[in-house]
Amino acid sequence: MSAQQSLEQKRAATAWGCIADVRSKKFAKEYGALARNAPADIQSNGLGQALAFWRAKGKKGDNEHTHLLNDVSKWVGKQIKDDENLDLLEWVIKDANTNDYRRATAEAMAFLQWLKRFAEAELEDKSTSSREAA
Repeated sequence: MSAQQSLEQKRAATAWGCIADVRSKKFAKEYGALARNAPADIQSNGLGQALAFWRAKGKKGDNEHTHLLNDVSKWVGKQIKDDENLDLLEWVIKDANTNDYRRATAEAMAFLQWLKRFAEAELEDKSTSSREAA
């Protein structure tokens, strides 16, 4: 068995860390909802539009939109350009060609599947789950 982590394991570990970082924040529940909807938002509107929306909503300061934008940008930037500090939205707008954009979108979607599952497991609204169980 290889000691090297697979890409899926790295995605999962990074997503788990992102969830752990927001778990104690006042906006954890909202982050969870945003993370759960993020893959559908990208599918419907495109990666660039989703990133632009998160940035616009994140202008209000430290909130769920800012954290999701940073989490996705950091992961995709590391995978695409080996740069965790890449401004993903700016790169998509200015530098990415069609193949780059497709690859970035695919990587964002793969990462968000893990983030979505962990958000469902760890950031679930307890009042909703107790109502569903009844």
